[in-house]
Amino acid sequence: MRLVILTQDDPFYLARNIDYLLKKLPPYAEVVATVVFDVSPFGKRESFGEKIKKTYDIFGLPFFVRYGFKYVASKLDSRNNVRKVLSDRNIPLIHIEGNINKDENLEKLSQYKPDLFVSIAGNQIFKRKLLDVATHGCINLHTALLPKYRGLMPSFWVLKNSETHTGVSVFFVDEGIDNGPILVQTKLPIGNMSQAELIDVTKKMGMDAILESIDKVHTGKYELIENDATQMTYFTFPTRDDVKAFLAAGKRFY
Repeated sequence: MRLVILTQDDPFYLARNIDYLLKKLPPYAEVVATVVFDVSPFGKRESFGEKIKKTYDIFGLPFFVRYGFKYVASKLDSRNNVRKVLSDRNIPLIHIEGNINKDENLEKLSQYKPDLFVSIAGNQIFKRKLLDVATHGCINLHTALLPKYRGLMPSFWVLKNSETHTGVSVFFVDEGIDNGPILVQTKLPIGNMSQAELIDVTKKMGMDAILESIDKVHTGKYELIENDATQMTYFTFPTRDDVKAFLAAGKRFY
């Protein structure tokens, strides 16, 4: 099975998890290429300066300082570099210009004859022409129990809303946002985890769920779980008031 991974250049969590995924891939699966989008933590394209200011304004000084140091440290450790992890395994990087759905980008992707796209924090909307390039379409990891908590930063929102459980969902992508049929879903008790701990745990769980999903697509033996739109909730990036409510509820970022 020929896989193309669609991901982003996240400096905190993705590189080590993608490395774990690549180490655990079954013999019949091969990552033949990747697309690495520019990182967009706020759900849209912003300059580096805009990202810095927004992080400070929304999350406050302690969070800003902590993750500022983590960002600098990540740049000094190649294990946190998504492109380096892929390069070390001689996995080709597909360079795209602008929107991935443009015809010239679809042509580049089609040259690798993918059987399945695997989206891990892919941060563009995938249109039907793109999904049709791969024989089995595209699966995507979302670190929440869909149809609840569609959208951005589910780890923040489940804590703010004092949920007792969260989890991960791997679903077939359609042209909406987090609303395709679910292939694998795994539930997790939150307990007293901080957001950082929750992200660590769910990212690792997510890689295992992707591996399970790849196997199901390979064998063709699976039953889809409905991603019921009537039960959905959707969240965007938090505001400063949301962060204040998060902290007032006794929740921790780290």
